Amino acid sequence: MIRNDTKMGGVIMKESVIAEIQIIPIGTGTTSLNRYIAACIDTLKQAQDISYQLTAMGTIFQGPLPRVLEQVQVMPELPFAVGAQRVVTVINIDDSRDKSATIESKVQAVTRASGGL
Repeated sequence: MIRNDTKMGGVIMKESVIAEIQIIPIGTGTTSLNRYIAACIDTLKQAQDISYQLTAMGTIFQGPLPRVLEQVQVMPELPFAVGAQRVVTVINIDDSRDKSATIESKVQAVTRASGGL
C-alpha cells in the first residue's frame, strides 16, 4: 500500500502511521479482560481509514495520524464504560518517513529475513 505525503498546517505528514496499543484494565474484579478489550476493538471496527490486527498482547492499527490519535484518545476510556476502575495504556507509534510500510509489509519483511516462520 503506497501512501502519499499530505500537507497539514504547513507541516508535511505521512498519510499512514502504524501504532500499537496495550490497554490493561485494573480493578475489574476478575482475571478475564476480554469484554474490556472487545469494547476497544469494536471502536476500531467502526473507525474510518483504520485497519487493525489484534494480537495476544495488544492491538496494532494503521491509518492517518489524526485518525490514529483519535483512537488513542477514545480507546482507553472504553474499559471505564464497562466497569474498570483503573486503566494502564501503553502506546507506540511508528511514523516512518523514509519509506511506506504497512502492518503486513513489516511482518513479511521479518518472515523473509528469518527464512520463513
